[in-house]
Amino acid sequence: MHDYITTYTKIKFTPLCPVLEDIKIEDIAHSLSMLCRANGHYSSFYSVGAHCINCYEEAVARRESPRVKMACLLHDAVESYISDVTRPVKKHLPQYQDIEENLSKAIYEKFLGSPLNDYEEQMVKLIDDAMLYYEFLEFAAYKLEDEPPYVAATPDFYRGTMKQVEQEYLDIFHSIDLEDKSEVKETIKWIR
Repeated sequence: MHDYITTYTKIKFTPLCPVLEDIKIEDIAHSLSMLCRANGHYSSFYSVGAHCINCYEEAVARRESPRVKMACLLHDAVESYISDVTRPVKKHLPQYQDIEENLSKAIYEKFLGSPLNDYEEQMVKLIDDAMLYYEFLEFAAYKLEDEPPYVAATPDFYRGTMKQVEQEYLDIFHSIDLEDKSEVKETIKWIR
């Protein structure tokens, strides 16, 4: 039995002991473009990759920092290595949560140079939850909450084929300049 998975780029990746050099954006973009959100319970296919792009675009519309934009793009990258577990089950699996957190830290370390700070974590969660609300509205005609969350951008739920989503994800990743300070705004407390 192996302690690794073989990725799209043929890396022998060890999810329980991630090596930063083995984390490849090509593997993440490919895998996330092929994974379905909501454990496949939407009315049609909508990929985790497309969800991450929508989260990124929301961060852009809110004029967030390049780090928050990149974090929004990468926030579900762990799913490309360990899949996902639905929220009601995940809360009962502390060992899985530890593995997920360790891998997430490694991914942020690789691409951002450090873990997220509290504000960045809260902003990514806020944007992620807002996208989830509008996804359920679009693909399940179901309101998760009585009050719709604020969004600054209009999510695009129909981004084309898996290959097109994969390429768009890669293009966005390569376009983010983490050193760019031109768009950094005064911190606005979006967090309620």
